[in-house]
Parts: sequence; structure tokens; C-alpha cells
Amino acid sequence: MLGRVEPEKLKSDLTIPWAIVGIMLAMLVAYVIVCIISVIRYKPLPEAQRVLIRTILYVITIVTFPMTNLIRHIQVRLNQTMPYSHGTPGIEAKNRYLVTVIVSMSLIEAVGFFGFVMFILGDNFNTLYIFSDCLH
Repeated sequence: MLGRVEPEKLKSDLTIPWAIVGIMLAMLVAYVIVCIISVIRYKPLPEAQRVLIRTILYVITIVTFPMTNLIRHIQVRLNQTMPYSHGTPGIEAKNRYLVTVIVSMSLIEAVGFFGFVMFILGDNFNTLYIFSDCLH
């Protein structure tokens, strides 16, 4: 049985993963701010094309969330059960968890980027907010 982990040590171990989550959140906020401040838009696509693209992106999003949850669950489970290859066990565990956080947050960040793309293609703020609210 492993010994108790001190709260300070645990906080310091999770600093980098939380920093990555913060960076991803800041990127989503930056997408929204850029869209609000600037009027960067291409010539708007016809409504029918935007509806088709939006629907495809919604389907991708609906598939991405459970897939991300599954991948994260598998990675965390592997982190718990994989034997240590060499080096310090604590450092390897931190690196494995960091990879888990990066993969999960990257998949979720892609969903937020869909809103940015749809806004540039001529959709309204509602679509931007729907896709950007993925970390909520």
C-alpha cells in the first residue's frame, strides 16, 4: 500500500496539468474575443452550405465528447496499471498523466475551434458560443 500523499506535494505535481487546462481555456476565450472585436469574416457561405457544415461539426462534437471520456478513462487506467520501465516511478506517473491531460484537452479544444471556423464562415455569435462552451 502506498503511503499518504501530502497535499502540498500533490498540488505541486498537478501544477503543469492545470496550467495546460488554463492555457486551453485562455485559447477558447481568445477565439471569442477575436471574433467579438474584429470582424474577420470571409464572404459568407450560402445558408444551406453553412447548415450542412454546422451539422457535420455538431455530429463530430457529439462523437468527440464520449470518445474523449473513453480515451481519458483508458489512459488513466493504463497509467495505474503499467509497470515502471526505468527511472523514478513518481516522475513517470506524472509524465503519463500529463500526456493524458494533453490528449483530452486537445480533443476538446478542437470542438471550440469549430465555433471559430463557423463564425469566420459567416455564422452568428450563437454558434460561436455553443461550440466555445465545451469546457463548461
